[in-house]
Amino acid sequence: MAQFVPLRTYREYPQSEMIERAHAFNTDIQRRRTVREFSDRPVPREIIEQCLLAAGSAPSGAALQPWHFVVVSDPKVKATLRVEAEKEERDFYNGRAPQEWLDALAPLGTDENKPFLEVAPWLIAIFEKTHSLLDDGRRVKNYYVGQSTGIACGMLITALHHAGLATLTHTPSPMAFMNKILDRPKGERPFLLLVVGYPAPGVQVPDIHRKPLDRIATFI
Repeated sequence: MAQFVPLRTYREYPQSEMIERAHAFNTDIQRRRTVREFSDRPVPREIIEQCLLAAGSAPSGAALQPWHFVVVSDPKVKATLRVEAEKEERDFYNGRAPQEWLDALAPLGTDENKPFLEVAPWLIAIFEKTHSLLDDGRRVKNYYVGQSTGIACGMLITALHHAGLATLTHTPSPMAFMNKILDRPKGERPFLLLVVGYPAPGVQVPDIHRKPLDRIATFI
């Protein structure tokens, strides 16, 4: 039976300050852009660790935290990941992807070449776990695994942006090669490969615009 303790971490603000904080956060997060060209400048491990701890605070089904982060800086491992990812991407772009999806990607200029997997100082492979081991050794099924892991990834991306880093979400399909390269068990499924670092000098991003509020939300 879970033990309950008083909520001591919640902090309430005056509504005027809440509005100010909401505006300030929105202004800051709107600066976030995905980049596909990274600098090889080193990033201290402590920054990555703190952002992972922030991501690990995400809500999850039954509080089982059904995720595992594998953080890669070893150049040989990054090179191997690139080889296998590009192999899958070549198949994707040259036959597996439906034309409609290729048409949607065309304005972004993406292709099967992924040099950022070797250039960026950090890669974070996120795995979703079908089962968890409790402290008493029991193996239990995880629930809402995809939803929980997705929330954690969103918080990780936000934390990295807040720290001053750029990211790229990479999802070669299929991603089973990540289990073998990163020595993860079959009960873990690759969810996302996150590229992390400083943007390359002079990097350019697509001139895209986010949808306005009335197209992404309905108030009833």
